[in-house]
Amino acid sequence: MKATTRDVNGIAIIKVDGKITIGAGDQQLRDVIANANSKKILLDLSGVTTIDSSGIGELVGSYTTVTNNHGKLKLLHLPAKLNELLHVTQLITVFEVYENEQEALDSF
Repeated sequence: MKATTRDVNGIAIIKVDGKITIGAGDQQLRDVIANANSKKILLDLSGVTTIDSSGIGELVGSYTTVTNNHGKLKLLHLPAKLNELLHVTQLITVFEVYENEQEALDSF
């Protein structure tokens, strides 16, 4: 997994590319989100090629951690497979999901 972070008006946009699977991205995702210099985080998942239950667990865990620290974690550009997984598991109701970056930024 590779992640790049950019700041837009105090919002950390983290673009994730590659796999978020056990041992290959789950811990990296946690670290990148934990090290974001903002309580407002937009996670761009358009480059995610594979995600497993560990990766889904890490998304939920990161969401919980950010929320408990009075922050916001929102998702952007879900790949079809991840979108389907979140619907099947009903986790889609937990996350705010956007397809348009500007709309996501405006929602903060």
